Amino acid sequence: MEGAQATGTRPRKGDELELRIDRLAHGGAGVARSEGYVVFVRGAVPGDLVRARITRSKRSFGEADSIELIEPSPERVEPLAPHPGAPWQVLPYERQLAEKEEQVRDALARIGRFESPPVEPIVPALEQLRYRNKLEYSFGTDEQSGELVLGFHRPGRYDVIDDVTLDVLASERVDELRETVKAWCREQGLSAWDRRGQHGLLRNLVVREGRRTGQLQARVVTSPGSSFDVDGIAAASPVESFLWTRAASVAETTREGDTQIVKGPAAIEEQLSGLRFRISPDAFFQTNTEMAERLYGAAVELAGLSGREKVLDLFCGIGTIALVLALEAGQVWGVEIVEEAVADAIENARLNGIDNAHFFAGDVRLAMRPLLEKSGSADVVVIDPPRPGLSQKVVRRVLEAEAKKIVYVSCNPTTLAPNARQMVDAGYELKTVRPVDMFPQTPHIECVALLERDA
Repeated sequence: MEGAQATGTRPRKGDELELRIDRLAHGGAGVARSEGYVVFVRGAVPGDLVRARITRSKRSFGEADSIELIEPSPERVEPLAPHPGAPWQVLPYERQLAEKEEQVRDALARIGRFESPPVEPIVPALEQLRYRNKLEYSFGTDEQSGELVLGFHRPGRYDVIDDVTLDVLASERVDELRETVKAWCREQGLSAWDRRGQHGLLRNLVVREGRRTGQLQARVVTSPGSSFDVDGIAAASPVESFLWTRAASVAETTREGDTQIVKGPAAIEEQLSGLRFRISPDAFFQTNTEMAERLYGAAVELAGLSGREKVLDLFCGIGTIALVLALEAGQVWGVEIVEEAVADAIENARLNGIDNAHFFAGDVRLAMRPLLEKSGSADVVVIDPPRPGLSQKVVRRVLEAEAKKIVYVSCNPTTLAPNARQMVDAGYELKTVRPVDMFPQTPHIECVALLERDA
């Protein structure tokens, strides 16, 4: 989060202030000043006059929640439906795009110290709403009626779930499925997991949709050792695949526990860039299928492949980028720390009849040197790391490959910036950065950067 030296009176936690929002910060909070003191206000946009309650007070900045909209920004638009995962519904889409492009440019200039960052115009989303292919909902109990609800955590609360009847980021089919599951569970009198008392049955509903294949998968997550009519809920649900996970973790996670197949296959399939991908229950797959094609297409375009190159794909996951690259490259070598994802990548190569892609399980920090011994010198290195980006040590391992080109696919410009600076300081040139709007109605932004080294 951006910070600034305080020059005014520092408010205390719990204080309420009347603030005019000037701009948006990385992460989507509104930025205001109170007698020179910088405050990041959640739930506010530029032009808003709000009453805000301080939730965190530090020497150089404070954080606050907007508790009353005194005077709305002239740019504010009415959201289609409340949604904690779509806070930018209140901004016109063109303003969302401008903010995201500027945040990429700002991160590269401010954090990466690039004087004139070569940022291309942002690639807009094909669909501004109902674009997600994976949704995770939480079961809870209505505070007033005591009725079972199925929706999202209330912002700032781990123990309160707000019911959802319309999810603006999900397809109509997913909305129908969620409401069917909720109604069935209510009819059966099933209880929600109590996050304070650590008791009850129903924890989560995870839905995956093959946007191109039409396949739909539901996974209900319940407490450990629980039992209920899982065959009944699976039969009532309009899905090809139904899974049941009993999770013992105290944390709100859907990635752990004992999972059994109740109906259909364990995995669904999706089509992307002319290829077919098998997606197992815990596999990572970009949540916007249509824009993933644009993102991966940008990576292939910037790599500038001729059909002869050796390409290393780091953090390759289930092989999505690697297999798209393999259509244009001589050889592709992928590495991923999650063994199940590597198994999926190998299966996806087989599914598509691709024999010039090879996948290995390993930590990139430790696997780079052995990988280079197997593959030989690399012409292009493609990197698609998690949000924290790369450590300086991993960047050094990437630099050891001495590839002509590095294509960096980033979901966080504030971590791309220092990584790109380290590469440029080692002799690469940042040629271009292309922002891609994968997540409309949210502050999140993906981009693809190309770095080249002189021969």
